[in-house]
Amino acid sequence: MPRRVVRRLSKLLGRRGAILICYGAVWSIIGYGQITSPAPDLRGLRLLLQMMSLDVWGWLWVISGVIAIVSAFLPQGRDWPGFLALPLIVLPWMTSYLLAWLIGDFPRGWVAAVVWAAIAAPVLVVAGWDEPPRSKMEAIR
Repeated sequence: MPRRVVRRLSKLLGRRGAILICYGAVWSIIGYGQITSPAPDLRGLRLLLQMMSLDVWGWLWVISGVIAIVSAFLPQGRDWPGFLALPLIVLPWMTSYLLAWLIGDFPRGWVAAVVWAAIAAPVLVVAGWDEPPRSKMEAIR
């Protein structure tokens, strides 16, 4: 039974949907973590925290994750909100860390910026993928 459910879900979501579900879940968890148990060292996020509180940023992470999860169930071409929301929330964090490094407040800011860029890059790659065509037999089932 569970194998059948997983198979049906993988056909429904496809590769693009699977990435959206996975990243959406991770982004939601990151946001939840920022809200409930923020990191002790926030020097790299000082620029962002001048704009909004960490709770607000945490909720934005959760919202972008939920957008991605909902978008996973949409057909290709209509799933773009998820592929937009995921890297869009990373951009300000990456920029804040990079600027904190350049200003000298956070010596490891460049590392965090590169890590966030590397984490978000696969989303942009998958956004350009087409789902493989389904065989006629799969379409009938």
